[in-house]
Amino acid sequence: MIGMPSPGSRRRWLLRGLVAVMVLLVMLGGAVAVLLAHAPGNISHPSVEFTAPTSTTTTTTGPPEQTAVVVDNFAWPRYGFNAERTHVFPGAKAPAPPLHVGWRFEDYALLEFPPVMYQNSLYLIDDNGAAKALDKRTGRKLWETKVGTLAAASPALGVRQGLMYLALLSTNGNATQTQVPGNGLFVALSMKTGRVVWSKPIPPGTESSPIAWGNAVYFGDQSGKLHSLDASTGHVNWTYQASGAVKGGPALSNGVLYFGDYSGRAYALNAATGHKIWAVNTNGADFGFGSGNFYSTPAIAFGRVYMGNTDGRVYSFAAKTGQLAWATETGGYVYASAAMQNTPGLGPTVYLGSYDGNFYAFDAQSGAIRWRHPAGGKISGSATIVGNVVYYSDLGTKSTVGLDVRTGRPVFSFRDGAFNAIVADDGAVYLSGRTMLYQMLPKH
Repeated sequence: MIGMPSPGSRRRWLLRGLVAVMVLLVMLGGAVAVLLAHAPGNISHPSVEFTAPTSTTTTTTGPPEQTAVVVDNFAWPRYGFNAERTHVFPGAKAPAPPLHVGWRFEDYALLEFPPVMYQNSLYLIDDNGAAKALDKRTGRKLWETKVGTLAAASPALGVRQGLMYLALLSTNGNATQTQVPGNGLFVALSMKTGRVVWSKPIPPGTESSPIAWGNAVYFGDQSGKLHSLDASTGHVNWTYQASGAVKGGPALSNGVLYFGDYSGRAYALNAATGHKIWAVNTNGADFGFGSGNFYSTPAIAFGRVYMGNTDGRVYSFAAKTGQLAWATETGGYVYASAAMQNTPGLGPTVYLGSYDGNFYAFDAQSGAIRWRHPAGGKISGSATIVGNVVYYSDLGTKSTVGLDVRTGRPVFSFRDGAFNAIVADDGAVYLSGRTMLYQMLPKH
């Protein structure tokens, strides 16, 4: 994790203030906002627009190559799988525990973010700026291209263009500056050969996992600029200047880009033009909370935007208006991006971990905690749902755990892991350890 802020004191409302707020709300015409009794810093607006699902799966809007979930043509083309970044494997034949190791690939560098895949190839970039393609059936390296010296983002694939897009924090050649953000680059490589097709300097550096859609590719940078580039040439379509560094990747739904920044603001932009649709703050002047930073990449579902914040809360906003739907406090930073689905037996549920050492399942509409699992260490990366299991990695214990999505009961454990746990296809789970990538195969 690059540039984590140091912990700050958390601001909580006094009991007298809470009583006054609730009385005021009743006077204004009912429980427009319900403060959850179990934590004074939490707030919920259950009446904010929420699209209740009609099936047990989250509807996604993927590109044509994603519509058929077949191993030979399968695409996991970006961080979070779909454009809405819901971190859910959509296949009907999800690999399930017990799992055993098929092959191992030792990268010899930190694997902070997971690979992406298309057909029989996995594509990854390590923290040292080396991009690679692997045969996902054998773990054999197909090609390697050194494109920078510091990276902290998953690649994105432009399948139509045949390109792999990479965000780099640094390309510094000085040995003492290689792990220092700055002198960054955005690069497009050939998926077949690893050859550089085009590149664009990003002087402040970028650790924003890009998203390729149509003939555009979107990402943010350390100066707070969100970029839209032509996916084939790198030509600038438009840029938008936010109020703080944009570290997370943008999410895309129905032609709208969503992202947060390090000033604690959340945004919605028209993806075609870059024009602002809404922007909202998360500081005390707006919601009565302490100001925090958005490192988390948004997840979009049920007509809502979901993001974790370094103020220790998980936020949900109305996708159309930016209105605060809920904010639920954990006991520590929430760097992780949400995994979410309409879980059978639970309903719409948001899954993510916190630096407080717990992994949570939240009611997607109200923000109420459905269950929590004590992980035993700090959780920094995002979870992924595969079938009836949600997988996360624990930075504190250097392990990866799978929990039953309904109950939080552990069903899988592996003694390697650090940040973002896994991606999957119909045949296997691909688990990112600290420096090792594993193929995990089901028993049958």
